[in-house]
Order: sequence, then structure tokens, then C-alpha cells
Amino acid sequence: MRMRQIIIRPATSSDAPIIASALTMALGEETMKMYCGENSQSVLEELARREDTQYSYQNAFVADVDGIPAGAIVGYDGARLYELREPTLRLIQKRTGQTFVGVEDETSPDEFYLDSLGVLPEFRNLGIGGRLLMALRDKAFAKGFRRVGLLVDTGNPKAERLYRSLGFERVEARVLFGHRMWHLQASN
Repeated sequence: MRMRQIIIRPATSSDAPIIASALTMALGEETMKMYCGENSQSVLEELARREDTQYSYQNAFVADVDGIPAGAIVGYDGARLYELREPTLRLIQKRTGQTFVGVEDETSPDEFYLDSLGVLPEFRNLGIGGRLLMALRDKAFAKGFRRVGLLVDTGNPKAERLYRSLGFERVEARVLFGHRMWHLQASN
């Protein structure tokens, strides 16, 4: 078996398609269609190309395998949740006509939040998810954050095992988009 060259790098605006795909993988295709409409990939790509949204390329890392974008992770300062969420929801409303009221808070001001992580199926089992997670976690710690948090669906024990193997521990249960989630944190 040949060795694959895996590079983890900060995303650029041209990485919008892989960021959008990672969001869909993380949150589920049906959830994305429910909130972003049938054209969800296009809406998510537009959100990723912008600089002022939760899913901006500026908040993301991308994994390239042999020069091909294979996965992405998005994260941001939890204290900026409302600042980043507002233009996100405004764009979704503009594109779909859908108004959001009472969206649950997935993070809090005292943590750096790892929002979404996804690796394309053909590149799974190469350790990419863990490498993306560590890259963004380490960036957060280097910027002075004391805690890094994420949510994982309680029905996804494989993902939770990965997160726990990287130092994340359960803090509490939460509900997001109608799904019961574990809130996990790693501390510096």
C-alpha cells in the first residue's frame, strides 16, 4: 500500500465546496435540506466563501490528500456566536425565505467551539478527522483559549470515541436541531 500525502492547512475561499460538504456530513443531509432548502450545497458554499459567517473559510482548516481536498473542520470563538450567526441566518433566510426563531446555542462565550467536521467517504480511515480536530484545537490553545468544545450526537459513539481519544470529556447533554447531543470539552 502506498503512502498518502496528507496536508492540513488553513482554508481559502476557493475551499467553499469541501467546507460545505463537511457541514453536510456533520449535520446530516436531511437537516441541511430542512434548514437551507433543496439547494443546500449552494447556500453552504456561499456561507463558506463569506468572511462574516459561522462557516466562513476563515474559521476552517482543510485536509488535502495527494493534493485533493478530502475534508474540513470549522470552528470559532464561542463569544462570537451571535455575531457570526446573524449573517448566517440572514443569508439562509434570503436564499430560502425561511425565518429562524429560537435556535439553540451550541456553544458559550468561555470556549472555542469546533462546529463541524467532515471527511469525504473515500478518504475515511486515514486519520484525517483526528488530524483536522487536533489542528484546530491546537490553534485555539495557541490563541489563549483555555477550553475547546464540541457537540457529538449521542447516537454516534464512534465519533465520541475519537474525540475522547484526543482528550475531550463529556460536560453535559444538550439538544441541537432536535437531536440529543453530548457537549464535550478539552482543556489546556
